Amino acid sequence: MTSQKIAGFLGTIVAIIVLAAAFYYVPPGARNVPPKQATPVEQQPAAAAPATPAPPGPVVRDIPQQ
Repeated sequence: MTSQKIAGFLGTIVAIIVLAAAFYYVPPGARNVPPKQATPVEQQPAAAAPATPAPPGPVVRDIPQQ
């Protein structure tokens, strides 16, 4: 065998390994699939604000340290 035949044989083996790895990690057509459309969710109207204000909470006062 000449060196050109050996180089061609090894090149073929490398090409087969690279193609096998490409199909293993990224199957054909996986990038061409369009993304799924999100279904619109109907939002319910927000609850109305209470008519009367809330009662005031407890008053917190600073107590001086002695």
